[in-house]
Amino acid sequence: QVQFVESGGGLVQPGGSLRLSCAPSKSTFLIYAIGWYRQAPGKEREFVASITHTRVTNYADSVKGRFTISREYAKNTVALQMNNVKPEDTAVYYCNKAPTTGSSWGQGTQVTVSS
Repeated sequence: QVQFVESGGGLVQPGGSLRLSCAPSKSTFLIYAIGWYRQAPGKEREFVASITHTRVTNYADSVKGRFTISREYAKNTVALQMNNVKPEDTAVYYCNKAPTTGSSWGQGTQVTVSS
């Protein structure tokens, strides 16, 4: 069972940038496709972006062109670069295997976009 630790969240102004990081409990998690997900208060958890072990990426329409998911092999992590953030990006962000079927969720990291 691989566990994930998310970090990098915080308060950012609209139009600003933030970089999130996903660290695994086992380095072998990088053989899997990894995704970022988010959940806003009162909303269902939703898909944000994913990246396969061959670096094929997918993005939700809501973040396409603004967010970039990448593998940081030297650090054994998966990052989510968030640019031009919007208030609607406010949520707890989680990383996990993609797809998430049969997977558990970590604590996530809070991202708040506000002026």
